[in-house]
Amino acid sequence: MKRLPGSFYELTDVVTIAKELLGKIVVTNIDGIRTSGRIVETEAYMAFTDRASHSFSGRRTPKNEHMYYPAGTSYIYICYGIHQMLNIVTNEKDIPDAVLIRAIEPMEGIPDMLIRTGKKELDNTLTRGPGNVGKALGLFKQHSGISVMDETISLYEDRFELKTERVGASKRIGVDYAGPDALLPYRFYIIGNPFVSARPNK
Repeated sequence: MKRLPGSFYELTDVVTIAKELLGKIVVTNIDGIRTSGRIVETEAYMAFTDRASHSFSGRRTPKNEHMYYPAGTSYIYICYGIHQMLNIVTNEKDIPDAVLIRAIEPMEGIPDMLIRTGKKELDNTLTRGPGNVGKALGLFKQHSGISVMDETISLYEDRFELKTERVGASKRIGVDYAGPDALLPYRFYIIGNPFVSARPNK
């Protein structure tokens, strides 16, 4: 298993990065507990012009400040006051592109993931959807702004091969407020993986 280089996150096309992250492995080391999972679903959010992005039209607040950090920074936001959503900042400092990690297939630390999520046994709901991803990996808002080149949150690649025909694309989920941008095909997923969100899928 090899850590993704910092240059990976510096690519200027966030849509390409979102697609390339499929099959990669996200690892957390929190309070001495290591958990990991293979990324099976992502969404791209483009800086400034994307109405679905927290940075649309240059919006910059204390809540989204970490989006403006250098590429390879974690950006965690809280949805509905409870869900901790993990995003990876891309491009370059002050250009707030980001990729949301929507679903992972659990690998290491499954017993700890079950404890964190309050589930009794492993099924495909454990890390299905970004809220469950954050909970299973032990992430909270305090982990926002961390470089993924550090050890708390890190991303790796292994010998996993993802064939082109297994990569699905669709509009993003839950961004109907974004008008025509809600229809952009910026969601990517591994077709047939049981941990992928239920819709829109194939």
